[in-house]
Amino acid sequence: MTDRAHDPAGRRGTTRLTLPLWLVLVGGAIVIVGVPIQAFTIAAYVRGAGEGAIDAHLMGSFFVHVGQLLIVVGAIWAWWGRWTQTLLAVAFLVLAVAQLAFLGDTGRSGGWVNGLHGFLALVILLAGGWYATRAWSELRTREREAIPTMEAA
Repeated sequence: MTDRAHDPAGRRGTTRLTLPLWLVLVGGAIVIVGVPIQAFTIAAYVRGAGEGAIDAHLMGSFFVHVGQLLIVVGAIWAWWGRWTQTLLAVAFLVLAVAQLAFLGDTGRSGGWVNGLHGFLALVILLAGGWYATRAWSELRTREREAIPTMEAA
């Protein structure tokens, strides 16, 4: 379904889909909530909270990855043809994969590569927030454009 209302003025953006923006918004919200939970659970595990904390960290990562995929799919779908935005979505996917790749051997001391895993989680948190606010802004703009005004009547 599109929000393709007949627009005799030819306003740009009225033919784009709203569903992909909702995917980006929901994915961003999942990332914004999930990454701090991930940080808390791994810190608890490192400080001796036990296997329950690492299990929570692993389960939480599933949800964060779903949020990341929602952002990537929704962003490419919503902004296809706006190549800067599309390339940023692909870069976000590369960032998410790199963040996973920088998970080193946690059983070995001196695993500095794990620091990159944590650092990139913060970058993903910021990017997820950026995507969520961008999608929210576009959805609000469309909502305002859809409300008839006295001048349009």
